Amino acid sequence: MTAPLTPPHQQPPGNDPWQTNTGGSHPGPVEEAPAMKKDLRDAVLVALAVTLAGVALGLLWLWLAPKVPLIADDKAVFLKDTEGEEAIGGDGTFILLALGLGALSAAGVFLFRRKGGIALVAGLAVGALLGSVLAWRLGIWLGPNQDVVAAAKAAGKGVTFDAPLKLDAKSALLAWPIAAMAVHLGLTALFGPRDPDPVWHVPPLEDPGPGKPDAAGL
Repeated sequence: MTAPLTPPHQQPPGNDPWQTNTGGSHPGPVEEAPAMKKDLRDAVLVALAVTLAGVALGLLWLWLAPKVPLIADDKAVFLKDTEGEEAIGGDGTFILLALGLGALSAAGVFLFRRKGGIALVAGLAVGALLGSVLAWRLGIWLGPNQDVVAAAKAAGKGVTFDAPLKLDAKSALLAWPIAAMAVHLGLTALFGPRDPDPVWHVPPLEDPGPGKPDAAGL
């Protein structure tokens, strides 16, 4: 004989086997929302800070890029040194400076938040690209006159003047984002926080009881 089962509507509260656990051990959407907002806020701050660093890149490019000397006569404007490499030096200087700033910005973002995150990395990449564009346009704006004819007239016949600062290889704008992403990835892989190793719980063997064979068949 077995005891009759208690009808579900007569069971005391708290003993419902189908009741969902509403405890605080499992984070819900309410707890995840503040973390997501913080990630987005940090990503926006990183993007703005890295973009503003483009001002430094533009000024350094303007200062360190080799000047291309031009000279004019009554008919046209010519390179003073036709065998010089100053014409391609502007692109090389921009790329080297962008690579250096990429490494510095990646290190700064990593120190700002070691655990990283997709939003933070996206903010770093976007800020680096916008900073490169800002540096390019700022260097051209502050550099020599873009109107070569007007600059030649202002300098006079046979007088050397500087050619406009320009970036022939527009792919150089990607040097900063690529360097920043590569360095940040390396720093995260080497020094970033690690996820804890999973702990495997082995259930204990049940006692077979007297007269029953154990798991080994003994």
